[in-house]
Amino acid sequence: MSLIKSISGIRGTIGGRAGEGLNPLDIVKFTSAYATLMRRKGSNKSNKIVVGRDARISGEMVKNVVCGTLMGMGFDVVNIGLASTPTTEIAVTMEGACGGIIITASHNPRHWNALKLLNSNGEFLNAAEGNEVLSIAEQEDFDFADVDNLGKYREDNTYDQKHIDLVLGLDLVDVPAIKAAGFKVAFDSINSVGGIILPKLLKALGVEDVTPLYSEPTGDFQHNPEPLEKNLSDIMNLMKKGGKDVAFVVDPDVDRLAFICEDGTMYGEEYTLVTVADYILSHTPGNTVSNLSSTRALRDITEKYGMQYNAAAVGEVNVVTKMKETNTVIGGEGNGGVIYPAAHYGRDALVGIALFLSHLAHQRQAKPGLTVSQLRATYPNYFIAKNRIDLQPSTDVDAILKKVKDMYNGKPGIAVNDIDGVKIDFPEKWVHLRKSNTEPIIRVYSEAATMDAADKIGKEIMDIVYSMQ
Repeated sequence: MSLIKSISGIRGTIGGRAGEGLNPLDIVKFTSAYATLMRRKGSNKSNKIVVGRDARISGEMVKNVVCGTLMGMGFDVVNIGLASTPTTEIAVTMEGACGGIIITASHNPRHWNALKLLNSNGEFLNAAEGNEVLSIAEQEDFDFADVDNLGKYREDNTYDQKHIDLVLGLDLVDVPAIKAAGFKVAFDSINSVGGIILPKLLKALGVEDVTPLYSEPTGDFQHNPEPLEKNLSDIMNLMKKGGKDVAFVVDPDVDRLAFICEDGTMYGEEYTLVTVADYILSHTPGNTVSNLSSTRALRDITEKYGMQYNAAAVGEVNVVTKMKETNTVIGGEGNGGVIYPAAHYGRDALVGIALFLSHLAHQRQAKPGLTVSQLRATYPNYFIAKNRIDLQPSTDVDAILKKVKDMYNGKPGIAVNDIDGVKIDFPEKWVHLRKSNTEPIIRVYSEAATMDAADKIGKEIMDIVYSMQ
């Protein structure tokens, strides 16, 4: 059994004793702590909290506990049912609620679940707020409402359509062009809420030929739910049969988006954001942001348009903060997370799909018959290697990272960024080392023009670290 308490929420495996897994007692404690923070903040006058969930098998149980606890804390609950993470984020602002709880463990396997915590803007809590929730929960510093002040409960199943309407209303979503292109599309929604909302979205966009895979929202995932190549053989094989233009793959809460090309090859989830950014920047001047571990290709595309790229610490809340600071028109994360401020400040696969299809439709107007793999070939080609360094209990990670930083700081042609671990930017490649928040390891991501070169530079830096232990 596992229970992970962090500033971004609480997640764990279902079952076990209190404190050992995600069980009703711990759900009550952390929901009560979150409600207490919302009461203390009082950032708006609303007494409402929105609750949405993905299709995990444990979701009904967790939802019942969360909703009952919020009512017991005196908050009115708006339960939007089976809903994606971005749908729930949008519902918070549309309801004028003071916050929201998304019940999802994102890309974790079926026996996991989690509480993701939102503020009144429908955005994730910042580090200080997350730490305050953990402190309140640890001290059990909360008071429940008396019988005359219990919260009310309401169900609202209209938010899928409201989310789709928001996407359709974006200036750069070109429904007539998409419809005229006559795209043939497949998707893999891994037995979760994507299977409910993606068919509605594609129909609204004018896509008539749609082939679903694992679309029944049972929560009994047919493969590992993280949208990585090693997990996507079924949808890739479907595409290899031909007859489709593109396949979309989402994770269980539909905030990450990957593409499969017409020939069954991976487009590369790092290039989801790159491609959407190319489309946005071709119409809207502005800057871009991604996290330090994302591909350099976004910087290249941004500079092609004469705009500025900025890097943020890893984590959606950090990316959003940097986006707001830097007049960013498009940003996100290299894991397939597209954040488009014109829609809202959250990773949103629906927004990504609509913008990608608009871009592809426009490109085909200029180059009839253009395939998705040909579109991918128009972007700078980089490869990311992902390694790890296992640490000894006595290892002083911060001291090691400082030594690595000092080794490269000030060297000609090399830039060093230490806002999140240490990133060493060479002219044609980079290496990013950061301490894991959940494991005794240092994550080592490296990128270069070939996978061999990326792995080589990563391991060269790892050898330096090993020599310091």
